Amino acid sequence: MIKEIVVISGKGGTGKTSITAAFATLAKNIVVADCDVDAADLHLVLSPQIERTEDFTGGKCARIEPGLCMGCGKCESICRFEAVSLNGPANDLIAKTYLIDPTECEGCGVCAKFCPTDAIVMEDDVSGQWFVSRTHVGPMVHAKLKAGGENSGKLVTLIRNESRSIAESVGADIVLTDGPPGTGCPVIASLTGASMAVIVTEPTMSGVHDLKRVAELVEYFKIPASLIINKCDINSDKSDEIAGFAESHNIEMLGRLPYDPDVTKAQIAGMSITQYSDNNISRLIRDIWGQLEHKE
Repeated sequence: MIKEIVVISGKGGTGKTSITAAFATLAKNIVVADCDVDAADLHLVLSPQIERTEDFTGGKCARIEPGLCMGCGKCESICRFEAVSLNGPANDLIAKTYLIDPTECEGCGVCAKFCPTDAIVMEDDVSGQWFVSRTHVGPMVHAKLKAGGENSGKLVTLIRNESRSIAESVGADIVLTDGPPGTGCPVIASLTGASMAVIVTEPTMSGVHDLKRVAELVEYFKIPASLIINKCDINSDKSDEIAGFAESHNIEMLGRLPYDPDVTKAQIAGMSITQYSDNNISRLIRDIWGQLEHKE
């Protein structure tokens, strides 16, 4: 049975992706999935070689057929998003037709429903691309949304499904997922049905607050959870508070990682910390991965 480990965090900037990248370079026989589709950056460390590219259709976008528009203005008057303007090309009836700005259109379809001449069509909106790639650690599935791209939760589900399919086809033991931060729809999509969640947090007030929120989410889905406190030495009191919270909520403490400037140097070099240096933090991460690798 394929084990799916999802690394998440209650907030951005905790070091989640750096730790996931380190796990990936330590693991054997894995498929990597980057589900942080709104701000993907795992590729900066794993340097994937793209083998397949697919468009992602997140929703619909309205478009006006200029030849059918009679310039009644109904679409403009009912559009809540101010996506319609009298700025389209002329036709046989009027000097200007109405035009829909695709960057403002939310794809609700109201304009198409009430257009008296059926001049408005709803078309698939390509809001990004997803990729199947080859890396030095194994296959990787990842994506890139356009600026303002919609339905990232749907894209996360697509990436997870493709990752599991590839894992089955190549006989991989583990799907290692870099999940999105926060508690929104993309996080829910990355967690549903996972084998285990690894929560990465930091000892700050916002780190503690957001840890509690994401812990509630993991508990709701009844997914076994464990915890890593990153940069634990920047505030030892908060680290102890986090450890106490984990113990009281049956979240296993995997380890505490101290702040280490070598992590930043490794990122600049395009490497994981475990590739860059065999220092204390690398050894701690190796120990943590050893615990995860042997969990059922």
